[in-house]
Amino acid sequence: MAVNQLVAGITDPAKRAMLLAALYIAQEQYGWLSQEAIHRVASRLALSPGQVYTTASFYTMFKLQPQGRYRIQVCEGLSCYLVGGAEPVIEHVAARLGLRPGETTADGRFTLEVVQCLASCGTAPALRVNDELYENMTGEKIDELLERLRSA
Repeated sequence: MAVNQLVAGITDPAKRAMLLAALYIAQEQYGWLSQEAIHRVASRLALSPGQVYTTASFYTMFKLQPQGRYRIQVCEGLSCYLVGGAEPVIEHVAARLGLRPGETTADGRFTLEVVQCLASCGTAPALRVNDELYENMTGEKIDELLERLRSA
């Protein structure tokens, strides 16, 4: 689906650009895009909630469900996979946190996501916590990282 089809009905190019920025800001502010956040963005940009929701649901960077304080994204892209890191890293993080990809720990501290690319092919395997990238990950490095996050 082309982006221009995605924002069908939004004819003003400036408003289209503002929509993505507004969604990002709302998500940063609230942690995720609740119905209330969708309605606020729609109201501020004079769009329908449906137009805003359609755009938000298209992009994987926007979250429509509550997320943990630490959103851990593990890359399973080709480069990570080829260096033997994709599945072992996912399994290691999942085992240490006691959850499966797509889940959040009961205390709301961690959410685990599997993504296709973190743009770190030369330093695979990689994972990202919120907006910080961690490269050349090993089981030991993962354990140290999780321990730091738990104690923060």
